[in-house]
Amino acid sequence: MVAVELLVYLLVGLAVMMIGFLLIDLIIPLDFPKEIQEGNKAVGWVAAGIYTGLGFIIRSAIISFEASKGVDLLQGVIETLIYSLVGIIAFAVGYFAVDIVNKKFNFNEELKNKNEAAGIMIFGIFLGVAFVVSGVIQ
Repeated sequence: MVAVELLVYLLVGLAVMMIGFLLIDLIIPLDFPKEIQEGNKAVGWVAAGIYTGLGFIIRSAIISFEASKGVDLLQGVIETLIYSLVGIIAFAVGYFAVDIVNKKFNFNEELKNKNEAAGIMIFGIFLGVAFVVSGVIQ
C-alpha cells in the first residue's frame, strides 16, 4: 500500500505544483516560461518559491493524513488538494499584500527588469506563507 500512496502523492504533488505555477503565472503579469528562457533569474526565483512552498504544504498535508490513520487515501488526496489551493491563494495574497504595503518599488516592474533581489524576496514571501499554512495543517 505504501508504494501506491507514494505514486499517488507523487503524481498529485507534481500536478499541483505545475498548476500552482500556471496560476501564479496568470496572476503576475509576466510570461514566466518566456522570461525563464531569456534567463530572467528573478522569475526563476519566483518559480522556485512556488515549487518549494507548495512542496512543503503538500508534505505537511501528507504527514497530517498519515497521522490520522482512519482517513482513506482518497480523503487524504482531497485534503491535500484543498490545502494546496489554500496555499496558492495565500501566495497571491502575500505577493499583493507586500507589494501594496511596500511603496518603494513595484514587484511587477522589478521582475520585468530582471531584478534578482526582488525575485529572492518573493521566494521568501512564498516560503514564509508556506510555513504558516503548513503549521496550520499540522
